[in-house]
Amino acid sequence: MPKALWLLIIGMLVNVTGASFLWPLNAIYIHDHLGKALSVAGIVLMLNSGASVIGNLCGGFLYDKLGGYRSILLGIIISVLSLAGMTIWHGWPHYVIFLIFLGLGSGIVFPSMFAMAGFVWKEGGRKAFNAIYVAQNAGVAIGSALGGFVASFSFDYIFLANLFMYIAFLFIAFFGYKNIAPKQLSQTNVLEQLKPIRNKKKIIALVIICVAYFLGWVAYVQWQATISTYTQEINITLKQYSMLWTVNGALIVFAQPLLQRILKRFEDNLKGQMFVGFSIFIISFGVVGSSSNFKGFLAAMIILTIGEMLVWPVIPTIANKLAPKGREGFYQGIVNSTATGGRMVGPLFGGILVDMYGMNMLFSIIIGLLFLSLILSALYDQPLKATNKEKETSEVVL
Repeated sequence: MPKALWLLIIGMLVNVTGASFLWPLNAIYIHDHLGKALSVAGIVLMLNSGASVIGNLCGGFLYDKLGGYRSILLGIIISVLSLAGMTIWHGWPHYVIFLIFLGLGSGIVFPSMFAMAGFVWKEGGRKAFNAIYVAQNAGVAIGSALGGFVASFSFDYIFLANLFMYIAFLFIAFFGYKNIAPKQLSQTNVLEQLKPIRNKKKIIALVIICVAYFLGWVAYVQWQATISTYTQEINITLKQYSMLWTVNGALIVFAQPLLQRILKRFEDNLKGQMFVGFSIFIISFGVVGSSSNFKGFLAAMIILTIGEMLVWPVIPTIANKLAPKGREGFYQGIVNSTATGGRMVGPLFGGILVDMYGMNMLFSIIIGLLFLSLILSALYDQPLKATNKEKETSEVVL
């Protein structure tokens, strides 16, 4: 891998490690420490994710216009200021306000990180995006493992640790990313980017795949919201819940050699890889829905992790393949905002269902949504096939 990609990997690792001190425990902190209902916690997490959606879209646009270096620095600075405020004031409603701005700042960062990864190792294909994905999950493993332990002493230390890691990320980006980002585009190219995209069928394909991605995240985020509070009700400790995410991240990192062997069978069949991944998601929620102890939840998390290793890196890879030259940041912004949208809607959606109908109903509906993702993942490239058929027909006529 290029040296520049390693710098991006290290930055992503530090970034997500800091974030993972806080995000798995957000719902628990709002519900148990601030004394708010589960549905209120869902609304707060929705606002955080809504700000991230705006940040993703802005970050993708800023990448195409200003380059990755400036857009990443802007996102990090907003995040650092938000975390500094949260470290000092984390009661109600200050916590909510700073969490919203934190979502905006972190949202700006991610599209540029993915777009830069594709830029510095174009010949690597999905390997570049998989490397960033592995770095994310290594951060999840480290941060969540330490987060549960630190939170058992005091939540105040969680905010401080997150702030410290973001400051470290700021130094990495400031000194390491300036010379690896694409140069700023000329005004002519920027104006050209703002014109309607000619190939509408690529946009249709992107929308279809993003809907499947959105539904997948609505399901996945339940582990961070409704399932996290459910574990407390069935006497799974906070440390055990944090350990589930440690297993998730560690498995993603250490199972890479085995994963690469599996991916060789798929080769360039991204659609098949995604279809299998969503199928495994369904199995995971079937297992967790019938479990009532830590061992069952651990098995479900392992199964879920196998599924996400197949699904999550594929989506930005497909987006990169679909993106016209000079629009890579915009396409990655759409993909990241879709994931964030799932994280935004998921907690509120799940919280309302659980409050009204209970966990069993939630698991049934989630499995139904994942079946819909299966169908969409199988059909997303149909518009592109139609385009190829039209080209072949025109060539025959000529």
